[in-house]
Amino acid sequence: MRYLPKSDSERRQMLDAIGLKSEEDLIAYLPSDVRFDKRLAIDDGKSEYEIVDYFRARSAETAVGYASFLGAGVYNHYRPVVVETVVSRGEFLTAYTPYQPEISQGTLTSIFEFQTMVCQLTGMEVANASMYDGSSAVPEAAMMAVRITRRDKVLVARTVHPEYRQVLQTYTQHQGIPLEEIGYDKKGRLDLDDLRKKLNEDVAA
Repeated sequence: MRYLPKSDSERRQMLDAIGLKSEEDLIAYLPSDVRFDKRLAIDDGKSEYEIVDYFRARSAETAVGYASFLGAGVYNHYRPVVVETVVSRGEFLTAYTPYQPEISQGTLTSIFEFQTMVCQLTGMEVANASMYDGSSAVPEAAMMAVRITRRDKVLVARTVHPEYRQVLQTYTQHQGIPLEEIGYDKKGRLDLDDLRKKLNEDVAA
């Protein structure tokens, strides 16, 4: 069941419509000896994420869970309930990719809204969107950097998904763009010393 919160003004309108002054009037007919007149021992309101996280933790106390070691974008993500509601609307949900604008207005609208909001949040003049996945976004970003900086060398972390690096190699190997990998330390973090050694005026990204 979906929960739709109400503002104070909406509550006031609802009470006015049924001729009551407060929410307490709804239970005024109950005898005082059967009414609980103390504050319930519950916390104040929580965000949707906090509520979901709380009940997941409680359910894990009585059920055997599974430890997930998936990475590369496959790990668990929190998706707000409102996302499914919004993307299911007809003005957004279209089954066709935006090659033919006349039959993919929903997709184009959502892309436009996303780019607009990113620009507003970051202060950038333009924001890109509509990449298929990470393996196509990575080489697109690298090629854009090469064109803008007019430099011809790209550094990529070895911790980037191997399939992404393979696609990047496919893009760069026939265009004369040297591709060098940056190592990582024992904790899996980028090796900054290796980065400093390889970073020079020829590096575009």
